[in-house]
Amino acid sequence: MNALVAYDSMYGNTGKIAEAIASAIGPQGEVQLLKVDEVGPEQFAGLTLLVVGCPTQKFSPTAATTRFLKSLPNNGLQGVRVAAFDTRFTESEIGKVRILAFFVSLFGYAAEPIAGRLKKKGGIQAVPPEGFYVGGTEGPLLEGELERAKAWAREIARQESQPAPQV
Repeated sequence: MNALVAYDSMYGNTGKIAEAIASAIGPQGEVQLLKVDEVGPEQFAGLTLLVVGCPTQKFSPTAATTRFLKSLPNNGLQGVRVAAFDTRFTESEIGKVRILAFFVSLFGYAAEPIAGRLKKKGGIQAVPPEGFYVGGTEGPLLEGELERAKAWAREIARQESQPAPQV
């Protein structure tokens, strides 16, 4: 396995989730952990798994994550398993502000568009997109979220060990 976990983080919470994911996927050497603006073409040589995540900002991926996804060549992820995640407020927090709940119902979170763009570039979705919860704009991560991220990553690693579906 040659995996890359690429992320953007505003206050460090998404970075902690990315670290947990990378550690649960596999040992260093098999898994690189880089901020999206540090990823270069050399990271894609022999890549078999790409996990991308960022905080949800204005119901979308961050600008740096969007630039990273746009920079990927068309069909550049052909045969690569992909997964997407974000950090976000809980549904109960969002529900406290009616207009916020309305906009979330319309636009959603960052993970889904990330996953869609990864698939559009040729990636094979390993697992559904996932959101991890923060207690406020600057965090902290809610209790149990690092463990949940590791469990999600172990499922990705399990999928990675299966033969890739033929496209």
